[in-house]
Amino acid sequence: MATTIPAAHQMGVRIAESRRGFAAATVPAEGNGNHFGVVYGGVVFTVAEILGGILALSSFDATRFFPLVKQVDIKFVGMATTDLRAEASLDEDTIVAVQAEADAKGKADYIVEAVVTDAGGNVVAKTHGQYQIRTHPS
Repeated sequence: MATTIPAAHQMGVRIAESRRGFAAATVPAEGNGNHFGVVYGGVVFTVAEILGGILALSSFDATRFFPLVKQVDIKFVGMATTDLRAEASLDEDTIVAVQAEADAKGKADYIVEAVVTDAGGNVVAKTHGQYQIRTHPS
């Protein structure tokens, strides 16, 4: 993360789990607060947004494809004063379909729904993102 997304690394975002079809990331509350003592919204967004790329790297052929984000909408549903965890998944049918489209067309879109929770399991935010994998340039 330090070399690929330095800003997220500076926030303390860490990959907690990454396997085919599932990704989770964490970020500490310490050092990421705002002017009224809760985790800054940009930090909440970041820990959720990176999951689209993590899912791509663990679910698709990373030697052939790279991920990019096209659009992410976020709904803040709570405030956090504790460390955060974001989780997202892709089902096997989606992975197979996206890979097949990317094989045929050189790129394919996929949707990632992420949930961000605080240390008590309370939902802080939900995201809906459109991502894409593309063939690495030759």
